[in-house]
Amino acid sequence: MDLSLTDEQSMLKTAAADFLSQEMPKERARELFDSETGFAPDLWEKMGEMGWASMLIPTEYGGQGANLATTGVLYEEMGATLCPSPHLSSAVLSALTILDAGSDAQKQTLLPSIANGDQIIAFAYTEDEGKWGPDAIELDASRSNGQFVLNGTKSFIPDAHIADSIIVVARTAAGSDGDGLTCFLIDKDAEGLTIRQQTGWLGDAMTEITLDGVTVADSAVIGEVGEAWPSIEKALYAATGVLCAYMVGGCRQVLEMTVEYSQTRIQFGVPIGNFQRVQDHVIDALNMEQATRWTTYEALWKLDEGLPDAKIAISMAKAVASDGYFKACEAAHHVHAGVGVDMDYGLAFYTQKARTLQHYLGDAVHHRRRMATLMADR
Repeated sequence: MDLSLTDEQSMLKTAAADFLSQEMPKERARELFDSETGFAPDLWEKMGEMGWASMLIPTEYGGQGANLATTGVLYEEMGATLCPSPHLSSAVLSALTILDAGSDAQKQTLLPSIANGDQIIAFAYTEDEGKWGPDAIELDASRSNGQFVLNGTKSFIPDAHIADSIIVVARTAAGSDGDGLTCFLIDKDAEGLTIRQQTGWLGDAMTEITLDGVTVADSAVIGEVGEAWPSIEKALYAATGVLCAYMVGGCRQVLEMTVEYSQTRIQFGVPIGNFQRVQDHVIDALNMEQATRWTTYEALWKLDEGLPDAKIAISMAKAVASDGYFKACEAAHHVHAGVGVDMDYGLAFYTQKARTLQHYLGDAVHHRRRMATLMADR
């Protein structure tokens, strides 16, 4: 196993870092955190022009056909600058679900427009309890007059308020272990569908989607009715891996801020980095960054290679990242003391993001249980 960057990945890393240093200074990050939508159309357009939305989409559909490890390199740089975008929802979760389960016509129609950034598709999976297992899906899709009628609520959904359409995961039949789940592609403006932005100390704009008698034609079903879970699970594992890389970037930036502050903040005539307790906190942040980094890139490599323990590795990475990112931020706040909560300084935004991503795509508890199940099955 060689986790060093290839020449292609090194060039991508440099190009992404240069672009984001110009487009996402901390002042812009704060502006987007405070904005109503958390979305910058101009930034997303430029990301599309650079081909970022096409990373995981095969070349036959207008994409680059890059692997997950390469996409992870991009996500690390995005995470370091807190770059907000619908990339994970549209170009990863939705695109990979369509790629694996969609018909040829759906792939030909949808994937090129996702790849160039012209179409944004949100991915609506979680419900009120915020759980990520297949048994958590209760939103009902019943057959009536040759169509499906959807009733229920999705919660904690990123990007639905800025999307053109939404993939909604619904239950078309009772079942266990993922049986009976179906994906529907629904226009955001469909009759009976309402979107409400949720409030709270969130690092991303989250929405609640209510479907009240939304009718959906058979042509809007992605894949086979009742058999969507294998494709959803595959997309979730890939998305979890690249999300961990985003969290690596956040950990890295928090560590760099902490080291720099410990070297420049003078107390009692010396940099505070001379004090043992400050050094302890810096080491804690370093350990969290390193643990998150290497579990993430090992997991992405295993998933790219199709190794039998890849799913276990992805859950390991997310369990480590969910704890590691916010613990790195916690250690950083101990070093920074009062300045750490100064919104102009910026550390608090990483803490806010860490607390949101701690739960998205499953928290540490979920993934430890998932690891236990997978290891027992082996």
